[in-house]
Amino acid sequence: QLQLVESGGGLVQPGGSLRLSCAASGFTLGYYYIGWFRQAPGKEREGVSCISSSGGSTNYADSVKGRFTISRDFAKNTVYLQMDSLKPEDTAVYYCAAVRYPVLMCRGRMDYWGKGTLVTVSS
Repeated sequence: QLQLVESGGGLVQPGGSLRLSCAASGFTLGYYYIGWFRQAPGKEREGVSCISSSGGSTNYADSVKGRFTISRDFAKNTVYLQMDSLKPEDTAVYYCAAVRYPVLMCRGRMDYWGKGTLVTVSS
């Protein structure tokens, strides 16, 4: 069964850090572009970051540039999202998704989605 599983969410104070993980089972992440997305309460889902299959290309939403870093570990079949200098407006459910043949990095339809992990930034 092909699955993506996110982990690493939780409650953190403003200015703090979290590292989210996206682990794959049933397929090799190295063939896929991986995107992180988030959905805050009452808002539409938005793209946060994307990394190419080789890891050589990345992009970020303007709202997280300079604070978030996406990376991948091929040996562990896992993609990470390091989130630093967190703000209350980063509070959302974070999802990872995979696409084999991307359109404009991760802006098109994604092939597989995880179930999400909740990040809450609050004092």
